[in-house]
Amino acid sequence: MTSSIEARLKELGITLPEAAAPAANYVPFVQTGNQLFISGQLPMADGAIQVTGKLGDDLGVEDGKRAAKLCAVNLLAQAKAATRDLDRIVRLVKIVGFVNSTGAFADQPQVINGASDFLVDAMGDKGRHARSAVSAASLPFGAAVEIEAIFEIAP
Repeated sequence: MTSSIEARLKELGITLPEAAAPAANYVPFVQTGNQLFISGQLPMADGAIQVTGKLGDDLGVEDGKRAAKLCAVNLLAQAKAATRDLDRIVRLVKIVGFVNSTGAFADQPQVINGASDFLVDAMGDKGRHARSAVSAASLPFGAAVEIEAIFEIAP
């Protein structure tokens, strides 16, 4: 049976990828009690980072939003790997978005909207979340954006 979130993803034309393996000495997710912590996800598709560079230098807000949406797709892929059923998600509690940006770039919130808007589209009200959107001097592998998440899940 397909979860309601997966049905909505299908309507949006999104197929979740296989959850990415960690790139270093950490685990992709940790569940403690009813909370699921997803490690930072990069804008990956087809096994490669799709958006690299620095916002405010060689990338604009729309590039950053595209990267943030890819990160959000990968967050849901990790959540599916952790829960095996996205309907176990009670709600998305918080995301933290890191934007590879110049010191003068100040549109980090607009960039992370690429993830926030997608997550609400995909999850409905259970996708509304608290968040932080911060600048980073650089990110792993030159990625434009990295996003981590905390979900509340049902037992």
